[in-house]
Amino acid sequence: MKDGACPAVREVLSRVGDKWSVLVIGLLGAGPRRFSDLRRGIEGISQRMLTLTLRGLERDGMVTRTVYPTQPPSVVYTLTTLGHTLLDPIKELAAWAEGNRLAIQEARARFDADSEAQGRTKPTHRPA
Repeated sequence: MKDGACPAVREVLSRVGDKWSVLVIGLLGAGPRRFSDLRRGIEGISQRMLTLTLRGLERDGMVTRTVYPTQPPSVVYTLTTLGHTLLDPIKELAAWAEGNRLAIQEARARFDADSEAQGRTKPTHRPA
């Protein structure tokens, strides 16, 4: 990695690696969606978090927002060409997660049991 590239790469990875961004990009991979469709399709996301995620993805050039002059206005989100380039890596990551979820659950159970036996507390990070 080139000198000075690390902060820029970290910034990009924090956007595209965010759980909400991954889910939004995955849903938009099937085609354009309205805000309400996205919200229904992503369990646990708040309206505010979805708005912030979409704005960030739009700012980064991954998503376009189109407003149609209907009453009330209709807003549709679509992946850009750049956004589409993330679909394959996201699918690969999802396949890896699915293929390894049981091993990870078993590792967590062992870690938690060992930690409890040693009187240590569990990590506070809760996966989504």
